[in-house]
Amino acid sequence: MAATTTDASPKFRHVPQPSDYRPEISVNSSHDGLEFWQFMIAGSIAGSVEHMAMFPVDTLKTRMQVIGGSYPAPSIGLRQVLGSLLKVEGPAGLYRGIAAMGLGAGPSHAVYFSVYELCKDYFSAGNPNNSAAHAVSGVFATVASDSVITPMDMVKQRLQLKSTPYKGVVDCVKRVLVEEGIQAFYASYRTTVVMNAPFTAVHFATYEAAKRGLTEVSPENADDEKLVVHATAGAVAGALSAAVTTPLDVVKTQLQCQGVCGCDRFSSGSIRDVIKTVVKKDGYSGLMRGWIPRMLFHAPAAAICWSTYEAAKAFFEELNGRSN
Repeated sequence: MAATTTDASPKFRHVPQPSDYRPEISVNSSHDGLEFWQFMIAGSIAGSVEHMAMFPVDTLKTRMQVIGGSYPAPSIGLRQVLGSLLKVEGPAGLYRGIAAMGLGAGPSHAVYFSVYELCKDYFSAGNPNNSAAHAVSGVFATVASDSVITPMDMVKQRLQLKSTPYKGVVDCVKRVLVEEGIQAFYASYRTTVVMNAPFTAVHFATYEAAKRGLTEVSPENADDEKLVVHATAGAVAGALSAAVTTPLDVVKTQLQCQGVCGCDRFSSGSIRDVIKTVVKKDGYSGLMRGWIPRMLFHAPAAAICWSTYEAAKAFFEELNGRSN
């Protein structure tokens, strides 16, 4: 009788793959699966919407920070500044300089958010709850974006001044170049970076922590309440970081508006010299001038910015999902 041989090796059945199967495609969830240019577009949209929506409040903040010029500033509140502006200049006065911000906000926020996302992906090392990584990424983002926004921010603030001598953005740029040189556009860059580095570190760390905390309150409704979470976390982060950095914002405004409409002119761009001048003239309270409109600006502005940014990211994620 012939011996029968049994093949004990396992049998595998070939499973055909769908025609659109792409084994080489992988998505890094910590980086949201977006391309660099998509972060730039999302950031540009968010920054433009934020600054255009809140521009009148920014105008009031600038006016309050330069009240009195070279003389001691009188005690004037936000309501008085608003009433005086509307009476003399009308509602259009609240929007003077908005064209300069429109030119600077989009590009600077494109740089801001794209650098932040790339740095966050690198520094977090796979841990999406790493607050230190969020703070450090925010600092890198602000150093890069401030180099883009500072010149237009200077033009914007000079146009916001009462009785400004400039007719518009082009006139301001031309006259500053001829009368003060190109360095005038970056007179406040060092102060801006020194201010925005802690501002951004506090902002991003607070935003990520608040967003995580709000999501954990009702995780089962996280998707339905996503917009509310982003807006609330952004508002908290914006208000806190604005309050902490108001003294440096006063220094920045003084440097950008120096020599215009009676404002002091400084022989150097030293932060210490400006602080000494402000304290000597108005006391330490002078360093907090405009803190109320600054917080009123940054709380809703951050809410608008973050919710717009996250909505734009969600759009691109869905778009990428369809194409893949």
